[in-house]
Amino acid sequence: MLRLSLRMTLRDWRAGELRFLLVALMIAVASLSSVGFFVDRMRNGLNRDAHQLLGADLLISADQAINPAWRSEAQKRGLTMAETVVFPSMAIAGEGDNVATKLVSLKAVTPGYPLRGNLKLSQAQQGPEVITKIVPPAGTVWIDPALLISLKLKIGDQLKLGDKTLSITQLIANEPDRGAGFMNFAPRVMVNMADLTATNLIQNGSRVTYRLLLAGPAAAITQFQKWLQEGIERNQTKGVRLESLESGRPEMRATLDRAEQFLSLVGLLSAMLAAVAVAMAARRFMLRHLDACAMLRCLGQTQNQVTGMYLIEFLMIGIVGSAAGVIVGFAGHYVLLEWLGKLVSNDLPSATWQPALQGIATGLLLLVGFALPPILQLRNVPHNRVIRREQDAPQALTLVTYLLGLGMFVGLLLWQAGDVKLGLLTAGGFLIGLLVFALVSWLGVASLKRLRGLSSNTAWRFAVTALQRRPGATVIQVVSLALGLMALLLLTVVRGDLITAWKSATPADAPNQFVINIQPDQKNDIATRLKQVAQPVLYPMIRGRLIEVNNKAITDSTYPDDRAKRLVDREFNLSTMTDMPASNTLIAGKWYQDTQPEASVEEGIAKTLGLKLGDKLTFDVAGQKITAPITSLRKLDWGSMRVNFFVIINPKAVVDLPQTWITAFHLPESDQRFVNQLTLDYPNLTVVDVGAMLKQVQSVLDQVITAVEFLFLFTLASGVLVLYAALAGSQDLRMREAALLRALGATRKQLSQAQWIEFLLVGGLAGVLAASGASAIGWALAHFSFNFEWQFSPVVWIVGLFVGAACALIGGWLGLRNVLNQPPLLSLREG
Repeated sequence: MLRLSLRMTLRDWRAGELRFLLVALMIAVASLSSVGFFVDRMRNGLNRDAHQLLGADLLISADQAINPAWRSEAQKRGLTMAETVVFPSMAIAGEGDNVATKLVSLKAVTPGYPLRGNLKLSQAQQGPEVITKIVPPAGTVWIDPALLISLKLKIGDQLKLGDKTLSITQLIANEPDRGAGFMNFAPRVMVNMADLTATNLIQNGSRVTYRLLLAGPAAAITQFQKWLQEGIERNQTKGVRLESLESGRPEMRATLDRAEQFLSLVGLLSAMLAAVAVAMAARRFMLRHLDACAMLRCLGQTQNQVTGMYLIEFLMIGIVGSAAGVIVGFAGHYVLLEWLGKLVSNDLPSATWQPALQGIATGLLLLVGFALPPILQLRNVPHNRVIRREQDAPQALTLVTYLLGLGMFVGLLLWQAGDVKLGLLTAGGFLIGLLVFALVSWLGVASLKRLRGLSSNTAWRFAVTALQRRPGATVIQVVSLALGLMALLLLTVVRGDLITAWKSATPADAPNQFVINIQPDQKNDIATRLKQVAQPVLYPMIRGRLIEVNNKAITDSTYPDDRAKRLVDREFNLSTMTDMPASNTLIAGKWYQDTQPEASVEEGIAKTLGLKLGDKLTFDVAGQKITAPITSLRKLDWGSMRVNFFVIINPKAVVDLPQTWITAFHLPESDQRFVNQLTLDYPNLTVVDVGAMLKQVQSVLDQVITAVEFLFLFTLASGVLVLYAALAGSQDLRMREAALLRALGATRKQLSQAQWIEFLLVGGLAGVLAASGASAIGWALAHFSFNFEWQFSPVVWIVGLFVGAACALIGGWLGLRNVLNQPPLLSLREG
């Protein structure tokens, strides 16, 4: 049987029967493997540098100063310690009219930092890197090279941080615990911990992160971590996070999360389309081998022998196609690394075998799921097929095999995508689209009976009759064309709309400057200054920690969800005001009357924390407790970039609580000197230039879009394969019918016109269905996965209609042009 399978495989290859199947398989595996190798190398890079990402074996991160008892206990256990304090601040350079400011990430460090990994310095941009074991000496500052350009500085210049002026002596080439090579929005400024107090930057309301780094033997670290965790739970200490080699992972920014979603989406669509192409190619292979199977049965082969022979043939094709696809995907991931070079570290470890094994598993599963059903149909070919042309309907086992293969393939895609929501939305959209397309196509074919008599034109009657004569083949052709076009539209026209919505999620006139840490005695003066360039509204900001809900204390077991835990572990930015902000929408309850304590909560955080109207919230604000029931829920427009708060409490309830102030306004680029002077006069202020951040996000987005364009080539190839398979699936039958009609007297012109009409009807219907499906999936992705507004565009339907008709016409002409150019007898013999 093995020898016979090899001979049949070589024969089918020479006849061109397997080439299309092999190409479809390669594209499916290559599209997933390219993303798989890329993600695998990134993940391995994180694992390799786990200790460097922390700068220690154990990291204690807190919103308040580190508990001295923790230091004492760590010292008793013989652990090595170092400390850092990190917070955003404004750096000032120059004097007079030449003054310039920049938002930086200030980091104060103690001697011994970092405990793991190496801090690398340089004296010039792109200069040689030197490993150092010391921290900045007192009176000096080390900065990111990017800060030299933005503030027009050089080594030896002075940089002012709050009330302290320091000398720039080194550039930071590599900071081990900063992240996994991903881009940071604020450049780093590093100072000695001894200089931090003199800056006077840490005041009431400052968002500061205190970190205690610990290193030592693994057993000692584990025991100390257990002791510390028990104490935190026992005392219900809030705002403290423990990170170790096992648990510590940096969180990626929302932009990069969406980027990964886009990359996964392209890989999913490519694989799904290739699966459709594989299924259609296998079906065509089955139809073209019915006579050969019948002959083999007549020559004495059993059903099991026929099944085994073709299974061996498909297994060989699966292994070869999957291996070739993995090789193409491995080469393709280098293109991704090149185009995303500014976002990821270029010092990544080599890829493992896991993506290759996943790729091969994908290819084999494709064949098992979508090629096995046709093979089972070949198993049941009767002996008399040699003289009779009838074909039995597929048996129940064949249909069950299709469903089983489809379920396994969707599961594999979800596993590889790593995003269940995105995978389910995409897979569900395609499955629903397949069913809806099939139903609409069947109804369309059924309605053709009434349209047959609309015209006496012979070509029209030929076309309508041909579509009705084979309703199953027509439905399959329309559905296949629609699925292929839907994916192409989703990643061309709809993809463009998605990206446009992503880019324009923030209005052009949105505030681009946020001013925080405004002290109460500075409020009036700063408000007067700001009126020179804008009409901002100053909002009070109160830092409070949620400690009780309905008089029940919040513990580590209160919220199992990670996001909910992070929210209650840190302090909330509360606010108070008489009137609800204009950008907020009341969706439940009513706005307070300011006669008793009341709270208005944002709907998203209410859902995350399981809050509802009437629940009583208790906050700890600098040692003072305040309790207020929820009387309203609000919906916020986060894309407006205006000042928003999760919780707003009525003014009378918080009149005695410590407050700072925050505001946001739009500042033209030409007035940047205003911000420089403001931070010079008020060093404690933190001015966040959101406009600069958005430009950097846009730069990240542009690079991601370029990577998506590369992966789109795989999807484009998959879509073309599906279109070709849809048009070629009924090519043999069409050629035979055309030859018969010519033999019975139909003219070449009549057949040509009939073909044009037939393909226009099929392609036009497929195009409209594809446009509808692409728009629906685009809306679902924007609403449920990417979280931004979506606008339906009529262009999608116009493009779908014309592209569908054009593809059908081109495919029909390529497939049947020979029938019209050769004698009918020759066509019948070939058929």
